[in-house]
Amino acid sequence: MTGAGLADVKKALTEADGDFDKAKDILRERGLAIAAKRSDRETSNGCVLVKAVDGFAAMLALKCETDFVANGKDFIQLTEDILNAAIAAKCKTLDEVKTLKLANGDDAATAVQHRSGITGEKMELDGYDYLEGANISIYDHMGKHTLATMVQLNAANEEAGHKVAMQVAAMKPVSLDESSVPQSVKDEEFKVAVEKTKEEMVTKAVDAALKKAGINPAHVDSEDHIESNTKKGWLTEEDAAKAREIKKTVGEEKAASLNEQMIQNIAQGRLNKFFKENCLVDQEFQFGDGDKESVAAWLKKQGDLKILAYKRFTLVAE
Repeated sequence: MTGAGLADVKKALTEADGDFDKAKDILRERGLAIAAKRSDRETSNGCVLVKAVDGFAAMLALKCETDFVANGKDFIQLTEDILNAAIAAKCKTLDEVKTLKLANGDDAATAVQHRSGITGEKMELDGYDYLEGANISIYDHMGKHTLATMVQLNAANEEAGHKVAMQVAAMKPVSLDESSVPQSVKDEEFKVAVEKTKEEMVTKAVDAALKKAGINPAHVDSEDHIESNTKKGWLTEEDAAKAREIKKTVGEEKAASLNEQMIQNIAQGRLNKFFKENCLVDQEFQFGDGDKESVAAWLKKQGDLKILAYKRFTLVAE
């Protein structure tokens, strides 16, 4: 009736003198105490479910500590019960979901606490998202309940929607298109591209100077390598000193004379590559007929389809 272990049930019934209702209350209170004690534990496993009903789709993640509990029938059922209630109420936020009343009278947050007490593991409602409207496709990756996606198209096409939902799962886009990438992300990516370009230009100049001096750049790419390769006899003390001097002087000279416009152009090219790899419509479509084309180009051939929105949630480390 409660899902608690046999020993816990027997102990509760003994304390309650055989009164089932009182024993259930004892188990519930004990479970809440156990859940509170586990509140600082890490929840790296869990269950992610996705469902669509009458123009409203939602995905929900319930997390726990171990895959043993995550794969349990009762845990998955609890996730499904909460998701069904969220869809029925058309919840828009996780806070709304937590206050939902379930069939047993508990709100969702309390039901999770009770399940936590029964299993002895920390549990938490960690992710919730939704899409509303027509032409929504959902995808539970490999049916494992660890990665789920939702995609909304501008017109009905179940096959295309399913394939794009798989694309979202496989290629983990950061945004729909370039215009929807947050400016903070664009700025950070461009900054990283500039620094990487400068570093590569300086390294290229230093390596050329080292080779000209008859020194293998791979032997002196760090101070640790210089010291270890000198001990091994791969570098003479003289070459080690020469390498240090070249790295310092050539590196400083090249850094001071870099062409800023060239750096900006190369960095912009790298940013454009970032958009192509990380914006859903610009990504290379993975589920076509072998032709290398973008998601947007493939959808256009399926009847001028367009992606209106997508959502993705995963428990898997990426």
